[in-house]
Amino acid sequence: MNSKVKKRTLIHDIASHLEVSIATVSLVLNGKAKQSRISDAVAERVLKYVDEVGYKPNHLAKSLRTGKTHVIGLVVEDISNPFFATVAWLIEKQAFERGYRIIYCSTDNNPVKARELIRMFQERHVDGYIIVPSEGMEEEITDILREQTPTVLFDRYLPDLPTNYVVVDGAQGTYDATCHLLEQGFRRVAFVTTTSGQTQMQARLEGYCRALEEQQVPTLVQQLTVTKDAEAVITSIQAFIQANQEIDAIIFSTNYLSIYGLEAISRLQLRIPDDLAVVSYDDHDLFRLYTPAITVIAQPVESIAQNVIDILLAELQPAEQPKLVPAHHLLLPSSLIIRQSSVRKVSSLLESSR
Repeated sequence: MNSKVKKRTLIHDIASHLEVSIATVSLVLNGKAKQSRISDAVAERVLKYVDEVGYKPNHLAKSLRTGKTHVIGLVVEDISNPFFATVAWLIEKQAFERGYRIIYCSTDNNPVKARELIRMFQERHVDGYIIVPSEGMEEEITDILREQTPTVLFDRYLPDLPTNYVVVDGAQGTYDATCHLLEQGFRRVAFVTTTSGQTQMQARLEGYCRALEEQQVPTLVQQLTVTKDAEAVITSIQAFIQANQEIDAIIFSTNYLSIYGLEAISRLQLRIPDDLAVVSYDDHDLFRLYTPAITVIAQPVESIAQNVIDILLAELQPAEQPKLVPAHHLLLPSSLIIRQSSVRKVSSLLESSR
């Protein structure tokens, strides 16, 4: 059985049919008709015929000619995390509106996987990178910088590398949350965090410690090695609370630790905030719906996404336009959203002041 393969419409076919030059068709399709002084009538003829024949540009051929793919590689820690998912969605939306496409993936904080993902993006010749760097990614990001490919880090940065980055002031966020708990009359405030040496985690720990040191209140920190074994993490938090029964408030350094912590508190049949106040770094839909609603240190996800894409696209401007030098280092404020989980009842406040 014979079948005919429909011939792909090429740009010179359009030009030949309309009796205009290939350059004219190309300029119209690239939105440069007006600046190239192509009449509205000609531009309209081209666009109408393109629509009629269903012409689809060959992006690979175009990228080979221009050296641009209009694709950005977005590498995050875990795309299933609500924080990263929301920021990625906002970045993708804004990039699309400006003519760029996003390919994103998760490293799972695995340096081997991160290395392979960066190599894949390099082979695809992406125009730029937006990266949440895992520990051990210094070499890969150094290679990207050596290639002079525009790059922006967010959520955390690598202190020894001169990169653009957009981060949130985690130290101030946990400082404010700790002061809030002390003002509510909680005197034994604990901090549950990870063993990570990443800049954002260290900043959150620093803010908590600073607030307690100013009030001459001892710190109490549990550092966990977080794995995919949720039960092991929940059990560790439960054991920590049982071993330190004087604790009357806990700040969790991430939203996923907070979720594990709420499970541990529930198993111990402790009441929030009567027995134990709770604050989470990072918001989550669950925290608004939980009873009582959970106080959070919220990150400005819209501002993060806006600044990340603005910085990257500015770096992607044509070479004749000045680039951003030196690297952009942007520190955004967080906000403390106070809900019932950290507000002590009036009777409890009076009792603690006696």
